[in-house]
Amino acid sequence: MKKIFSTMISLILIIAVVAACSSNNGNTTPNNSTNTGNEVSGEPKQGGNLIIAVASDPVILNPNYAGDRVSLTINQSLYSPLFQVSDGEKTFYLAKSLELSEDGLTYTMTLRDDAKWHDGEAVTADDVVYTIEKIVDETQNSLLRENFIVGGKLIEVEKVDDYTVKFNLPQVNPAFEATLVQVFPIPKHIYENETNLEKSDKNNAPIGSGPFKFKEYKTGEYVSLERFDDYYGGKPYLDGVTYRIAKDTNTANLALQNGEIHVKYVDPQDVSTIEATNNFAIYPYEEGRLAYLNFNQISDTGVLNNIEVRKALSYALDRDELIQVAYTSSDYANAAHSFLTPDGLFHTNDVTSYDYDPEKAKQILSDEGVSNLKLRFIVSSGNKAQEAVALYVQQKLGEIGVQVELQTMDSSAYGQKLNTPTTTDYEVFLGGYIMGYDPDAYRILFTTDSSSNYSHVSNADIDALFLAGAGEGDVAKREEIYKQVQELIASEAIQYPIAYTKTIVAVSNQFGGVEEAKLKPVYIFEDLSKIYMK
Repeated sequence: MKKIFSTMISLILIIAVVAACSSNNGNTTPNNSTNTGNEVSGEPKQGGNLIIAVASDPVILNPNYAGDRVSLTINQSLYSPLFQVSDGEKTFYLAKSLELSEDGLTYTMTLRDDAKWHDGEAVTADDVVYTIEKIVDETQNSLLRENFIVGGKLIEVEKVDDYTVKFNLPQVNPAFEATLVQVFPIPKHIYENETNLEKSDKNNAPIGSGPFKFKEYKTGEYVSLERFDDYYGGKPYLDGVTYRIAKDTNTANLALQNGEIHVKYVDPQDVSTIEATNNFAIYPYEEGRLAYLNFNQISDTGVLNNIEVRKALSYALDRDELIQVAYTSSDYANAAHSFLTPDGLFHTNDVTSYDYDPEKAKQILSDEGVSNLKLRFIVSSGNKAQEAVALYVQQKLGEIGVQVELQTMDSSAYGQKLNTPTTTDYEVFLGGYIMGYDPDAYRILFTTDSSSNYSHVSNADIDALFLAGAGEGDVAKREEIYKQVQELIASEAIQYPIAYTKTIVAVSNQFGGVEEAKLKPVYIFEDLSKIYMK
């Protein structure tokens, strides 16, 4: 299963989830009436068009296959989720409730009965069942399929009535709600005669159930959406939303400052310049994101298959210095040691850490008989933080006698290379992932033969621990399992964790409703229907 890697650091992406740790955690739901509210600087009004900068063309406008940040962001506006979770509290969208049976093996979901697809058809249990069936259909190649396998068996889904669905688990799985957070149903009546959903022409003019409906897409220029008046959460304020494709960061920043763009991710290095215009509110927020160096163990040189070499590279880097170089301040990043992020269950930074010690790094390489080592570091062009990290790593590894060749490519080529599982012509890249609340989600990054195992690690102990953690219902025992796997991954130097980073978004002062729309990992806004022009 391919995962989204954040565009601020790396454009390979992981499926973004923020999941609850238990069922029935909160019960908020979108307002069924027309949006209301106000902000100090201006009353909300109907109308206007919001222009959001995105770094590339979307890969696909179908949520069963969206794995990059841009596609996920646009799909969030076109399609509705079943529910979302923030700070442990559910907000229901297409679903009204989710109940877990006493034996922990059956989830019963009740759907709202007033949701419509953009063509006017009702959203029903048939659509949810169809969506899940296509996700688990191996021939359909959905990115989400792996998450519907528990203990080697597929989760079963069944329709109870038009607005009730049951999910039957082969064994207790505390992480299942994290899987449901990722599901954005697609319309059965649109896709049911399609043999290949991923390649279907229906994806070119998608029919969703979200607050905005598809209008137009011009490759390399923009994706345009218009308001869906029959949105169950209430008529959106805005007439439309345009996702402007702005691949060059400097050009996009100028467009932002000139008012041609209203919302954009901002690199830490550019915050002061944007703030100086006095036209934008700057929002740094936690995404539950880890920035890290990935070590490719199956490169054609095979050098990083040696744990001692990985340790040496780790000792050669100064984490605090690296954070300052890449993110300008600890205000935007905190030192990381674990592969889990602090917002999730069972995180601990109290694990083996290879702190800066260049002499030790040299000694390890000498003991291993490694000399004249050359590494290829692939870099996405136009990404300031990524370029800064790459240059820093090149310098620091050079000080211990390791030559680093930087291979810069545009974001599309970069993402394609990293999403090809068998790629062997590089050793290092800078990654970033947002996996969500439950640690079971991370197994696809570290278990043998998983399609998102970009390090290509194969460790039977890691595999066993993740398997045990997924099926353990006792919270204390589960916590101990995930502490063990955090230590094992750290001690094996499978990756070099750098920082738990904040995302920074600039929003034009012409628009309000940011708090109501909720800043959300990956998607920017959880519910764009709440954004309004002042």
